[in-house]
Amino acid sequence: MKRVFLIVLDSCGIGEMPDAHKFGDKNCNTFKRISASPFFSAENTTKLGIGNIDGVDYIPAVQNPLASVGRMTEKSAGKDTTIGHWEIAGVVSDKPLPVYPDGFPKEILDEFSKATGRGILCNKPYSGTQVIADYGQEHIKTGDLIVYTSADSVFQIAAHEQIVPLETLYEYCKIARKILCGANAVGRVIARPFIGEYPNFTRTANRHDFSLEPPKETVLDALSKNGKEVYAIGKISDIFASRGVTKTVFTHSNNEGMDETLKALDSDFEGLCFINLVDFDMLYGHRQDIDGYAKAFSEFDKRLPSIIEKLRDDDILMITADHGCDPGDSHTDHSREYTPLIIFGKNVKPVNLGTRPTFADIGATVADYFGISFDCNGKSFLNKII
Repeated sequence: MKRVFLIVLDSCGIGEMPDAHKFGDKNCNTFKRISASPFFSAENTTKLGIGNIDGVDYIPAVQNPLASVGRMTEKSAGKDTTIGHWEIAGVVSDKPLPVYPDGFPKEILDEFSKATGRGILCNKPYSGTQVIADYGQEHIKTGDLIVYTSADSVFQIAAHEQIVPLETLYEYCKIARKILCGANAVGRVIARPFIGEYPNFTRTANRHDFSLEPPKETVLDALSKNGKEVYAIGKISDIFASRGVTKTVFTHSNNEGMDETLKALDSDFEGLCFINLVDFDMLYGHRQDIDGYAKAFSEFDKRLPSIIEKLRDDDILMITADHGCDPGDSHTDHSREYTPLIIFGKNVKPVNLGTRPTFADIGATVADYFGISFDCNGKSFLNKII
């Protein structure tokens, strides 16, 4: 019974790509940045060989790494969560998803306001924590929705849970998702609920993403159509609009994601367990918290042996990322970076795969491991590691 456990360390890039300047990035390297923190520890990932990856010269290379490793190049025209995960799953996006540095067009907001019966506040790119500090009081007084965006292709709706019940907020997001189509088809509509009283508003863990469906078949579709399980942990189901997913477990933290991965390792299924650990990006990368990011990575590294110990003979563990979010660069947005790839299993040879041309090689390899035909933008490296 074959299983692949694919863990995405959300935003854990390992160095800027040659075209990073085209995406507004300079001197970005998420992993190098956090490695300088006194709170950083990578004992177990170092043993696996993360320091042997191309360009990762700030972590000690080991003579006999336990895993195969590689550096992944993003081929898609983007640096966001949706496009990054789609590419990991085999779909390269030639065009970037639309972004709104000046806010959303009036006709979009008018249609949304009419459909929800509520006014709109903000309509600008904004920090998620600052936007509720600046507009939370007015939202409570008026019931108007706080709509904002970022450098990513997102339409975010913030609302106090006592003013707009969660299920109502989710319905508003579904309305926005239907409106935002065609040229305005943003990658994600995101519910951003918060609680508290001014000035101590705090966002809750009840975030929910409503994503575009991938434009082509992903490895999730290919696996599920061929009778394999696609076990989605974290926000994976949201990112793929539930398409191709056979089992979903939502989580509220990295630790919960790791707990659920351990449960999945104890269960019997054949197929892919796809995990996203979002805290790196959401809590630390965007908030420019280097030490917090380093602590979170160290906690992941500390828990990694518990994952490895539960792997069965035919299991493969893959660890990668979907983009960067350097917590010490000049902005709070994602960064255009290479990503790591670590592949471990009892039947996996520890080889260096060099620098791969696309994240999609991961999806191609997963399909190849299960003997499933999958026409995608990547090339399998299975014959190099098994």
